[in-house]
Amino acid sequence: MANKLMDKKEFYDKLKNIPKAEIHLHIEALPSRKFVSKLLSRQDPKYKDMANVDEVFTYDNLTQFIQAFLLVQGAFKEPEDFAGLMESARDYLIDNGIVYAEMFFAPTAFLKKGWQFEQIMDFFVKKIDEIYEKDHIKIRLLIDVSRTFGAENAQNNLDLVLKYNSDKIIGIGLGGAEIKGPAAEYKDVYANAKKAGLCRVAHAGEDVGPESVWDSIKLLDAQRIGHGISSIQDENLVKYLADNKIPLEICPTSNVFTKKYVQKIEEHPIRPFFDKGVIVTVNTDDPTFFNVNLLDEYWNLYSKLNFTLDEIKQVIINAFEVSFMPEADKAKYIEEVNKAWGKNF
Repeated sequence: MANKLMDKKEFYDKLKNIPKAEIHLHIEALPSRKFVSKLLSRQDPKYKDMANVDEVFTYDNLTQFIQAFLLVQGAFKEPEDFAGLMESARDYLIDNGIVYAEMFFAPTAFLKKGWQFEQIMDFFVKKIDEIYEKDHIKIRLLIDVSRTFGAENAQNNLDLVLKYNSDKIIGIGLGGAEIKGPAAEYKDVYANAKKAGLCRVAHAGEDVGPESVWDSIKLLDAQRIGHGISSIQDENLVKYLADNKIPLEICPTSNVFTKKYVQKIEEHPIRPFFDKGVIVTVNTDDPTFFNVNLLDEYWNLYSKLNFTLDEIKQVIINAFEVSFMPEADKAKYIEEVNKAWGKNF
C-alpha cells in the first residue's frame, strides 16, 4: 500500500490515528478563532461576529500578518487569559493526534505590560499538568528570549527562566527578525543557558542566508535549527547538518507565506534536505495565523512533495527522536508510532 496514492480524506483519517510530536509551535499563535472572538470582542463588540474575526486572518503579506498577530496579542488583558489560550492549544493537539509538543512562548511583550513572569508561568504549568492528566498529552515550553529587544533583555528572560526553575520549561529559543538580531549578539546568553543545563534552539535561515545557520551552530551551539531553509544554498552546510545530525524544524506553509526563499510548496527544500540525509521535522509554526494544522503539512509532503508513506513515517519518528524528552520516553513513543502505523497503513 506504500506506493498507492490515497485520497485526502483517507489520508487525514489514518494519519490522525498516528501519535505525533510537534516541536516548532508558537503558543501565542494557537488561539482558536472562537477564543480570538472572546478576546477581541471585549474591546470591540463587532468581533462577536465570526465573519469579522475571519477578516482578521485574511491577509496575503507579512505586514498584514504582523498586524493581525499584534492585534490578537494586544487583546490579552490579564494573565488568566493564558488559561484560555492553553485550552485552544489542547484542542489543536487533540485534533491533530499530537501526543507531545514543544512550544515557544515569548514573554517580553507581556512583561512590558507589567505582568509577572511567575504569574504567567503558573497558568501555563497548571494547564500543562491538567492536559497531561486528562488527555495524556505532554507539553513542554521553550522560552523565546527574542532578538527583537536585544541581548540584555534576552539575558533577563533567561534569568527569569532560571529563577522560576520548572521542569516544564526545558530550554530557550531565539525568534524575531534575523537581520536585526544576528546570532553573535546572543553568544553569551546561549553560553549561560548551556551552562545551566537548558536546551537551545534558534530560528535561522528563515529570512537570512546560510551564514545565519552557521552562526547559530558555531556561536550559539544551537541543538536544533528553526526553519533553516536557506541552508540549501550551501552544499557544505547541508553536508554538515547531515553529518552532525543537526535537525531542522521545517514549517512549509509558513515558509511559503513569507516568500523569502520559497514561492510555492512544490519548490520547498524539505525534499532535497531529506534526500541528502538531513534530519527534518514538520511543524506548523503559527497554526491559527497561517490557517494550517499538522495534518495539512503532512498532506503537503504526500500530495505535493512526493514523500512516500514510509518517508512520512520517518519524518514523524524524527520529531520524537530529536525532541528534548528523555531517551526512554522517545523509545516508548516511537514504539507507539510503529504499532499505530501497522494498524492504519
